[in-house]
Amino acid sequence: MEKAKELQARTKTLALRIIRMFRRLPKTEEAKIMGRQVLRSGTSVAANYRAVCRARSKAEFAAKLGVVVEEADETVFWLELLVESGIVPEERARGLIDEAKELLAIFVVSRRTARKKSGD
Repeated sequence: MEKAKELQARTKTLALRIIRMFRRLPKTEEAKIMGRQVLRSGTSVAANYRAVCRARSKAEFAAKLGVVVEEADETVFWLELLVESGIVPEERARGLIDEAKELLAIFVVSRRTARKKSGD
């Protein structure tokens, strides 16, 4: 249970950091579009992980965790795209990308374990 609380805090902190980064993006059209995408997926990681923690069965837990994995992977993608397109300097996004990748790795392993336990 302690691990779940820690991950809830980490995902929420990631969401808050993405919100702050979004507010500092240039006002160009491409920055707005990509910014909204990373804002949506990054905050969704935190919201959906909270739902994982309230799952009523092992199967529901695994399914909801699958959504978290998808959103975390999408967040990594949009962050990398913001850097590779030159919109956000790599040094400014590195910590966010590293944290999103680390959380993604944790959730992938958790989903694999949950699937084994639920019989998928």
